[in-house]
This record gives sequence, C-alpha cells and structure tokens, in this order.
Amino acid sequence: QVQSVESGGGLARPGDSLRLSCAAPGRIYSSHFMAWFRQSPGKEREFVAGIRWGTGKTYYADSVKGRFTISRDSGENTVDLQMNGLKPEDTAVYYCALNRGGYETSPRTFVYWGQGTQVTVSS
Repeated sequence: QVQSVESGGGLARPGDSLRLSCAAPGRIYSSHFMAWFRQSPGKEREFVAGIRWGTGKTYYADSVKGRFTISRDSGENTVDLQMNGLKPEDTAVYYCALNRGGYETSPRTFVYWGQGTQVTVSS
C-alpha cells in the first residue's frame, strides 16, 4: 500500500511551535494538490491546509489561518506544516495526503494517507 510518511509531532505547550513534515510517495505532478488533515477523538477528519503542487498556492482552514504555514519542496517531494501559536484545540493526529484532481477539502477524495503524527498541546 502506497503511503505518505508524516513526522514531527509531539507534545507542546500553548503558544509553542511545531513543524510537521510529510514525505509523499511517488511522483507528484503540477496538477496535484497536497494537504494536511487532522483528526481528534470523536471527531471527523478535517482539512487543515493544502498547497497546489504546481503553483504553490496555499489554502487554510479558518481555525489555523495566520498561525499555520504549509510549504513544499518539489525536489524532495515533501510538504511541511509550520504550526505557530499552538492551542489546546490543535491537539489531534495530523495526516498528509494527495488529491490528483486539484484543490479539495473533503478527505474522501484524497489518497496516499500515512499513519499520521500525534500533536498534543497542553499546559
């Protein structure tokens, strides 16, 4: 099974920063869209941030806008998520995935899900 590989999670205090990294499998084309999602217990998986591979245009959920930054390294096939100003409500397992059809926020349309990386924000 082809999967992405996420890393960089951990325990943080409110206001701290963490940086997540995702190694995407295979070839990523300019028409593809890479995104980060998160899921906390009892909740549905939700879109956090995404980036168009070709143009680098970024998209964010309102809950993280101004605090999180998504970026890509085309040469390394990696997508990072810089998370600043962390809040307890950011606690979740974070996943990255790929959409072949471009910008999307529904997790049902994404492939290459990884195992996720846990982010816990607590004082």
